[in-house]
Amino acid sequence: MASAVEAAKRAAAQVAVKNHYPANAKYVGIGSGTTIVYVVEAIKALGVDTSLTKYVPTGYQSKQLIISAGLTAVTFDTLPEGTVLDVAFDGADEVDDELNCIKGGGACLFQEKIVALQAKEFICVADSRKLQPRLLKSWKYIPIEVAPIAANRVLTKLREMGSINPTIRMNTTPKEGPLKTDQDFFIIDAPFQALLTKADVAAGQDGSGKNGVWEVNALSRAIKEIVGVLEVGIFSGLTGPQTQALGGLGGEKPVAAYFGMPDGSVSSRHATA
Repeated sequence: MASAVEAAKRAAAQVAVKNHYPANAKYVGIGSGTTIVYVVEAIKALGVDTSLTKYVPTGYQSKQLIISAGLTAVTFDTLPEGTVLDVAFDGADEVDDELNCIKGGGACLFQEKIVALQAKEFICVADSRKLQPRLLKSWKYIPIEVAPIAANRVLTKLREMGSINPTIRMNTTPKEGPLKTDQDFFIIDAPFQALLTKADVAAGQDGSGKNGVWEVNALSRAIKEIVGVLEVGIFSGLTGPQTQALGGLGGEKPVAAYFGMPDGSVSSRHATA
């Protein structure tokens, strides 16, 4: 089973890179998901000249992956002002019918979001288990990065919003206490009821948070407004091209998502206006 899942991730990465890796790329975002090792592998397999390309990781592990592949890693905070990434590749913990994503299972959601927002387009690569009709159908919680001093306050606010037993994520070794992100922040994992899409709301369902039922974008905004929250692991809203059409830069929703299927094929979904 494990080998089949890894083969599915590799197949999805190969198709995604083939379809979206730009010619003469200058800057490429490399995410933190478990599929990203295969994205880097696929980039190397293209046989293109990468000597002038700089790869922007979303965390320590992805930085080491880039370096190990013989590629040039540059951290986000060293990018010259105004730098635009040609593309950003990343995985996801779950993706719904409208290409909204949950990310942050690996505790890198803040870096993942700022990299996506700095790229012309964000491409999601995953295996078929991650594709669900609605967010929180299979994946159990929304990761939220919070200032340690405000963690208990944020937990209280999340419960008031309908989260079902939100908890501070702990290290795998309990005696080490709460897990710390690269920013020295905590991660709160907040379960909610399955999230509605824009289509659900357009069809008449109430996604305003009443009785704990939320539409994706509404919940993302509400969590982000809690004082003490750095970032929320919901990637939704506009795609890069949609943002650019409005005079902006990048978007946090992927323009396309590629899923490796159990039969070895690759299924893709593309964002609509």
